[in-house]
Amino acid sequence: MLYLIGLGLCDEKDITVRGLEAVKGSQRVYLEAYTSQLLVSKERLEKYYGKEVIIADREMVESQSDDILAGAAEADVSFLVVGDPFGATTHTDLELRARKLGISVRTIHNASIMNAVGVCGLQLYRFGEAISLVFFTDTWKPDSFYSRVASNRKQGLHTLVLLDIKVKEPSLESLARGKPEYEPARFMSINTAVEQLLEIEELVGGGAYGPDTMCVGLARVGAENQTIVAGPMKQLVDMDFGAPLHTLVIAGELHPIEAEMLDLLQGAP
Repeated sequence: MLYLIGLGLCDEKDITVRGLEAVKGSQRVYLEAYTSQLLVSKERLEKYYGKEVIIADREMVESQSDDILAGAAEADVSFLVVGDPFGATTHTDLELRARKLGISVRTIHNASIMNAVGVCGLQLYRFGEAISLVFFTDTWKPDSFYSRVASNRKQGLHTLVLLDIKVKEPSLESLARGKPEYEPARFMSINTAVEQLLEIEELVGGGAYGPDTMCVGLARVGAENQTIVAGPMKQLVDMDFGAPLHTLVIAGELHPIEAEMLDLLQGAP
């Protein structure tokens, strides 16, 4: 059996009882470590679960999935995912590969930023299509997300902005040399996200949003020191949200209850 197990958002104790039972009964336990990350170390997980945890980076999951699935038809293998297992298409691909090999698959769900974002007071059914925002480079500033934000805003819907994470990413220079050398991990901040969003608005000029557009910045959702602040882009761009992970919401039209909640969160630490 292959278990796809959601770990929740914060630490080793966010796993469900059902998920923990599956982990303890597994022959091997993998931790997917590139679409998101918990706020605690692998060692903390191993101590709490009582099992060795094997880090599964992007290369392993996308190119060496046979190693993960080896023996899973005869013994249980757990694949741990921060948040919920189906927050990224890569995990659907892993399930498809397993089923093609005749391996049974069971999913154990957990909280994800896709639903936990409701902690900011914006109603989940008033969200439109979510977008991902990647780190810009000097030569690459993709703006494909812009039309989706514009569409959401036109309909009065909120936009969840998922911020880029770079873990074990090879540098372009090392790839050119044929010997991958990995750059330090990087986690996009709310500040960088707002800067990039405003840069694209200035380039496109479609008026989808601007410095005065109300947003909500969320940091370390689910942790005891989570931070949630509402304010216009021009305010959030200079605010210190602390350590990762960060998430941003571009607000649409506000229901009175939503507006009241954002009023409480404006400038709040």
